[in-house]
Amino acid sequence: MTLILADDDPLVTAALQTILQADDSLQVLGTAAGGAEAIDLYFKHRPDLALLDIRMGSVSGLDAAEAILSRDPEAKLLFLTTFSDDDYILRALRMGAMGYILKQDFDKIIPALHAAHAGQRVLGGEVVARLPQLMDDPGKKAAPEPLGLGEREMRIIGLVAEGLSNREIAEAVFLSEGTVRNYISTILDKLDLRDRTQLAVFYYRNLK
Repeated sequence: MTLILADDDPLVTAALQTILQADDSLQVLGTAAGGAEAIDLYFKHRPDLALLDIRMGSVSGLDAAEAILSRDPEAKLLFLTTFSDDDYILRALRMGAMGYILKQDFDKIIPALHAAHAGQRVLGGEVVARLPQLMDDPGKKAAPEPLGLGEREMRIIGLVAEGLSNREIAEAVFLSEGTVRNYISTILDKLDLRDRTQLAVFYYRNLK
């Protein structure tokens, strides 16, 4: 997997590079110290994934992400955050980011990168816990009632809301990873939801 890093703190960038070098399947193509530089770097290398800090001077990681997505809607972007600004998190959710890694959770970075590369949304535990407040919009259509959901489906929804990957869910409910993937697809269809993030919001609003 190829990726670029963008963070205005050189110590964080150095620490990330050290962590990523431990995984032979990851290749860092370049680093940026700001949003404008991150945009140029992305389109120079077209990496599989971009890991972006949120707050980076005059051009934030969010600004950079929006600029990248406007030209490449299929871009996979993962944010670094200290979870200090709810408005930033909500903006990132709405633009379609692959997720968020809390800077202090260095041990979760590599698994999160692989999950995001595979198309899974990656949300830190603190982010998941705050989703109901972050996504609370009076004008938004209410989530449907959980009619037609079986006990196993309800269990899987809860595990998704806890931030578990398909593999971790499979181990918890003693199913294959492919079966879990099919369950989640069926659940999303039943509830008329788009992705795992919306499913987590549904859980905390209606089932928690």
